[in-house]
Amino acid sequence: MDERDRVGENQLMIDRVGLADFLRRRREDLQPEDVGLPRGPRRRTTGLRREEVAALCHMSTDYYSRLERERGPQPSEQMIASMAQGLHLSRDERDHLFLLAGHRVPDRISGGDHVSPGMMRIFDRLTDTPAEIVTELGETLRQTALGAAIAGDASPRTGPSRSIGYRWFSDPAARELHPPEDHEFYSRLYVSGLRGAMVRRGPDSRAAHLATLLNENSREFAALWDKHEVGIAPRELKRYQHPTVGLLELNCQVLLDPEQAHALLVYTAVPGSESYEKLQLLSVLAVPVAAE
Repeated sequence: MDERDRVGENQLMIDRVGLADFLRRRREDLQPEDVGLPRGPRRRTTGLRREEVAALCHMSTDYYSRLERERGPQPSEQMIASMAQGLHLSRDERDHLFLLAGHRVPDRISGGDHVSPGMMRIFDRLTDTPAEIVTELGETLRQTALGAAIAGDASPRTGPSRSIGYRWFSDPAARELHPPEDHEFYSRLYVSGLRGAMVRRGPDSRAAHLATLLNENSREFAALWDKHEVGIAPRELKRYQHPTVGLLELNCQVLLDPEQAHALLVYTAVPGSESYEKLQLLSVLAVPVAAE
């Protein structure tokens, strides 16, 4: 089949030549500062190095290099999604990459997992700040190391448990992050937010699926759902009961991407406050985390 491999009935064909060329050109278009990496004084590489892109895409350098050399196995849909994010592709470019790799294009619905390049560029510069990118269902798509140090590493979570609203009513450990006196507000907030998402996305949406699961398995959720509260807004000041440093009081600033229903949350503490000093301590303890 020369440069193309058939990958199965009802599927497309992987275009190895086109895939290799597209990956190489997108890699060469990106500069270190575009993805939050330092530019060394002796750097001569056009764009990013293969090992840098591989790290951004959460794969081995050998695996990525083989794709640029028109070799290796067909990447899975998960791998393609990770490469699209690591290379800061637009949604049109992401769709093109899926087709080159022999996969159907993901549905273009708001609330998907692909973060826009503009939001990623901002996020990449927040290396010393607690921050996260979340969906309208409260699914964390990206975290800074300091963000994970505060709220826990979100990358291992799968299925409904990716949603903080779902975990709030299904996993008692989710509530340990906040002081008990704040729990009632968060319960109302998450129910209100899920109802709003379900109305926007319809009865066949993931929001509706989560609501059905929680109504069946949580009496608290079902009771609040029956109240039909909507429009409850998050508080700007958020309080976290951290197991190492104790109570943190953080201001949360929000940048919205309405096209993809994502929000970039940036947490700060008042300079000189006790919470500010605790953040400095956590920044020493924080370690990089993998993205979902």
